Amino acid sequence: MKSFSEIDTISKRASRALGYSWGISEEIGKNIRLLEMFGLNGIKNFNAYCSVFKKRKFQNIALIAKKNYSKTSPFCPITTGVNFLDQVTILEELTDLEFQNVGFPLLFLPFVSRASEIIGKKIFLKLDNREFLLNFNQSIFTNFLNNEIIDNSKIINIKFLTNKDSFTDNEWKNLLNLSHETFVDESEELKKSAAGAGLTDND
Repeated sequence: MKSFSEIDTISKRASRALGYSWGISEEIGKNIRLLEMFGLNGIKNFNAYCSVFKKRKFQNIALIAKKNYSKTSPFCPITTGVNFLDQVTILEELTDLEFQNVGFPLLFLPFVSRASEIIGKKIFLKLDNREFLLNFNQSIFTNFLNNEIIDNSKIINIKFLTNKDSFTDNEWKNLLNLSHETFVDESEELKKSAAGAGLTDND
């Protein structure tokens, strides 16, 4: 089995061979590593992307809007992801976003996962009928379990989620009260046996 370090390094070098700058190549290496760590098909999808990169035209996107459409060639998942990551602190104010016609969209996914960590919010992403919940770049919950290459998406919806507890106030109070039972009232005997007790200061 290939190590995550090998996956990062080889993906980075392959990206550079495609003509990406070393800076962007570093980002791609991290992303493919992330996909594989989360059990998604990073290498498989990136390999397919590399095989058509010079033959297939991809549309670049600079300024991301609430709704983003490309009627001709599909959006490039790399440039779209880089700009999403750069602009995320502004984009989160839009609450939700839409992209139509993104090529190899699984390669866009880790950029969104990393954005979740930057803004400190969970992000829900729907890629056609596939759903992904991105949790601060720590985990991804998804219904996408097939080992397949996704070469294009009709529509991607992104929703920035409001942080909230998954439990009620009463459930929290119950645990809080239970935790208080570990506290012990300080007695004179405890004071005498505490750290430093009985030491004489000779200064």
